[in-house]
Amino acid sequence: MKNLFFFSLLALLIFSCGENMTDSTMKVVGNVKGLKKGTLYLQHIPDSTLATIDSLQIDGDGNFSFTTELESPEIFYLYLDKKDNNMVNDRITFFGEPGQITINTTWNTFDTNAKISGSDTNKKLEEYRKVMSEINKRDLEMMQLATNTEKPLDSLQLDSLRIKSDRNVKRGYAYALNFALNNKNSYIAPYIALFEVADANPKYLDSISNSLAPEVADSKYGRALKKHLEKLKAEN
Repeated sequence: MKNLFFFSLLALLIFSCGENMTDSTMKVVGNVKGLKKGTLYLQHIPDSTLATIDSLQIDGDGNFSFTTELESPEIFYLYLDKKDNNMVNDRITFFGEPGQITINTTWNTFDTNAKISGSDTNKKLEEYRKVMSEINKRDLEMMQLATNTEKPLDSLQLDSLRIKSDRNVKRGYAYALNFALNNKNSYIAPYIALFEVADANPKYLDSISNSLAPEVADSKYGRALKKHLEKLKAEN
């Protein structure tokens, strides 16, 4: 009889916990391997300022769990304060959405070694960034060539390098715009339009906005993109 009461109580507790999860709930769980002491913060930008949603003191165990309600999928940050007066490699950027998202990483390569699963939109973000990192890497290489004081380039070489750099920049814009248009059903589309190519020709941004799936158009970034376009049109 005691066992029956125990299991009934356990089932009730599990059911009660489950009731707290809604269609808008995001749960972020994971482990920071090797972390003994520090503070983890779950952050986002609700308007224009970085804000902390929740925090957790780590003391001897790198496991963590955060739960929050979402207005719609958006960018979040997992920030680790290691008390080492070094802000480098301490913030993981990920696209949050309802459901459980798992982030596993290590304390000494916190942002560079992070493995994130559970968010389809974040997969799209990683896909986009993989290509863009190569484009940005090429741009950095050309900048280093142009500013090399040990082997300075003549005017013809600099002009040639400038033309190549312009082409590379246009390639980046074209890739970003096409990626957004080809992913109109994903919340990544308005995010890219807003934060990657906001200064692109308004007609391209308008095409992205008009092509968005209804739920994406009505999301935080979808509405912000529409407002951005209205501002551009008013200025012209």
